[in-house]
Formats: sequence, structure tokens, C-alpha cells
Amino acid sequence: MSQPKIKTLKAGDTLPPLALPPVNRTTLALFAGASNDHNPMHIDIDFARKGGMPDVFAHGMLGMAWLGRLLTQWVDQRQLREFGVRFAGITHLGNQMTATGKVVETFEANGEKRARLEIQSANQHGEVKIIGDAVIAY
Repeated sequence: MSQPKIKTLKAGDTLPPLALPPVNRTTLALFAGASNDHNPMHIDIDFARKGGMPDVFAHGMLGMAWLGRLLTQWVDQRQLREFGVRFAGITHLGNQMTATGKVVETFEANGEKRARLEIQSANQHGEVKIIGDAVIAY
């Protein structure tokens, strides 16, 4: 997918949201294989229940990957200068996540125009699961 060339940005501009299908066991199994993160809390219902959870739940890094996808569907990954997150909640099976972002500041650094972004993912009930920030060059 080719990104449009961004010429101007200002505080308050928003990124096109990334709406994802509901989290299911197949997604968790595929991510476990791709990331080599086979923590049984994410793939074994009996283990998750023994740990006090009603069922398995999504890997935190899967949620971060979705925020990375939000960013790289908006700008080329070579324009990413910083990217960090804080995990704020558990993403359960059936959660339909939407990743969003907005520009909070524009500035210049190292001779290039940059924008600082606030990003997050929330489920269909508006419950925020991951909060983050990023800096992109444009």
C-alpha cells in the first residue's frame, strides 16, 4: 500500500483509523507462531483459567503491532523516528479493536519536519487497551 505524501500537518490532525476484526483464537495462535511467544496464557484456555482468567487473551505485543500498522499505513516505516506504548488493559477474545491517532505537536529536528502523535487502541466498548506515542518525519 502506498502512502500519500504528507506536506503539512498541524496539531489536531487525525490518522485514518484502523478497524480490526474481533480477536479470535486463530489470530492468537498465528501471532504466537510469528512472534515465537508461546506463553500459554494466550493460547491454552485451561492454563489461563488456572491463572484466574476467564479465557485466553491477546498478547500485548500484538496490540502494539496493530498500532505499528496504524502508523505504517499512514507513513512509510522509514519515516518513523520514535514509537512507544503503555499497556492499559487486557484485550479479550471477541474484542473488536480500533487503533487511532492524532497529531499533538509539529516541530523540526535534525533538519526535518516531524510530528509527535498520540496513538491508542480501544475495543468496541470504548475501553482503551494500549496508549502510546510516536514521532514521524514528514
